[in-house]
Amino acid sequence: MDLLNTIGIGAVSCYALLSTAYKSMQTLYAQPKDQSSASEDFAFLPSVDIIVPCYNENPHTFSECLASIANQDYAGKLRVYVVDDGSANREKLERVHHTYAGDPRFDFILLRENVGKRKAQIAAIRRSSGDLVLNVDSDSTLASDVVTKLALKMQNPEIGAAMGQLTASNRNDTWLTRLIDMEYWLACNEERAAQARFGAVMCCCGPCAIYRRSALLSLLDQYESQFFRGKPSDFGEDRHLTILMLKAGFRTGYVPDAIAATVVPDRMGPYLRQQLRWARSTFRDTLLALRLLPGLDRYITLDVIGQNLGSLLLALAVLAGVLQVALTATVPLWTVMMIASMTMIRCAVAAVRARQLRFLAFSLHTPINLFFLLPMKAYALCTLSNSDWLSRSSPANMTSEGGEHPTSEASAGGTSGNAAPLRRLNLARDSSTVTPAGVYSDD
Repeated sequence: MDLLNTIGIGAVSCYALLSTAYKSMQTLYAQPKDQSSASEDFAFLPSVDIIVPCYNENPHTFSECLASIANQDYAGKLRVYVVDDGSANREKLERVHHTYAGDPRFDFILLRENVGKRKAQIAAIRRSSGDLVLNVDSDSTLASDVVTKLALKMQNPEIGAAMGQLTASNRNDTWLTRLIDMEYWLACNEERAAQARFGAVMCCCGPCAIYRRSALLSLLDQYESQFFRGKPSDFGEDRHLTILMLKAGFRTGYVPDAIAATVVPDRMGPYLRQQLRWARSTFRDTLLALRLLPGLDRYITLDVIGQNLGSLLLALAVLAGVLQVALTATVPLWTVMMIASMTMIRCAVAAVRARQLRFLAFSLHTPINLFFLLPMKAYALCTLSNSDWLSRSSPANMTSEGGEHPTSEASAGGTSGNAAPLRRLNLARDSSTVTPAGVYSDD
């Protein structure tokens, strides 16, 4: 069985070389640039429409979301479109609606039946009229300056879309939510931050993504009519819309100080179903993204290769190692040592960058990646035609399995530590502190 050992050593060695080059450049480019020349003043205040699609959301979580939006300190014109996508628990959600029934900024669109997040968004976009459109998931809460920070970023007319930094609002619930929060920090502050250096963030994530309305309207028909193998593609809307923006010639950006907290899965089952859905959407849009690469910076090409080929090499090394153990009862020491050393180095770098020792504990994500996420990605590749959401069956599931959030492909990460304070901030700002708001619209 020397062949298995050779394959394993070769695959993990190639993975180590590729990952070292890719991650080193990612860490370098993720360092914030000097922003001293950026204007903090608006030449004019663009109007912003905030769109919140909602389906079977937990009423308490939903209330926190709307309260954080109502408390935005943005001085320009703000309008909010809340779209209830045929929720089974609409009666409970309408109690939250009534809290804002007197505020002219709020407009509630009640769809008679569930049509999916994408069509719910489009229903509001077609009614909106603002210069900018901010998509917010119904399980997310925004810091009070998010709209201002994102609108400031959109002063550059070349930028068609931008996202803020995401954290896990329920970070302290379980060991898994702590790991996911670290994973989000890495995806935002390394992966997205490095991509933003070249104006090509590849996925502006759903919990907090802003778009230039003029650009959005020109792409709306393409966005609405995405198909895969003759079937409508009903998930991965965030990634697909971002790629459409890049394809149309716009730049996409990342604003690290625009903080949004979102509820993440607290159990492995929901987490893996979420990851399966995201993996399918990523694979579906890979071909479209590849066509963009010649017009983007060479680092973006390395980024795409590093994420996709790296996972393939790692999966091959793990498969060869498992077969070696099963067939020869010998441990592939080189593979184990290489993966362990890379994990420790990666976590140490993240701990230094985030200035928090708890990042060292993210090494626990490595076995999840190796024995759960990699096989799940292989299954996703084999079942690309399956468009089931896997997580939209009941109101109870909704608080931990929302739209597409950032995830990183390997092991390392950390958090800025803003998730819990932000959640407490929004809880403190209950609806009694806000001017009641809400205008009802029916579909």
